[in-house]
Amino acid sequence: MKSFRIWIFCGAALAFFGCEEKTLPSIISTVDSRTLPQQESWNSTIVVSDSGRINAIIVAGYIRMSELSRQTQMSQGVNVRFFSREGKQTSVLTSDSGNVDEATNNLDARKNVVVISSDSSRMTTEQLFWDNQRQLIYTPAYVQIRSVKDKLQGHGFESDQSLKNYRIFHVTGQSQTK
Repeated sequence: MKSFRIWIFCGAALAFFGCEEKTLPSIISTVDSRTLPQQESWNSTIVVSDSGRINAIIVAGYIRMSELSRQTQMSQGVNVRFFSREGKQTSVLTSDSGNVDEATNNLDARKNVVVISSDSSRMTTEQLFWDNQRQLIYTPAYVQIRSVKDKLQGHGFESDQSLKNYRIFHVTGQSQTK
């Protein structure tokens, strides 16, 4: 009889504690899950290549990829090393942030953009684009470029990624000719 009471007590306790009302977590209706990153990474490297040939190596402090935008967004410092078709490093780009288009591997670098070539030419701007297919860097924004011979600035710029053959549109500055 005593064990029967214990079983009844245990059954009543389980029924009392087991029947508590479960609360579902609230869902914020203003957040669209498609805008949230599908992948995040810190202090990571992206290698941009074509047919086994490395075009660029990108290192960023924070990388996020989202399904909706089809862009790889980078921030907390971006460092890009560009390579020639022969595999030699031609220049290094640094910026605060940027995006890589997943379809084309084109780059959009923003804020405090600096490109330094292997011959120490230095170009600065606030936004710079890299066309992966054509191996070309360009911007419609204000630029400054300093090389051994030139100190130029202007609005609008395009160049090969080694800064050897460049054009500045609406240019002002100083240049030495031989």
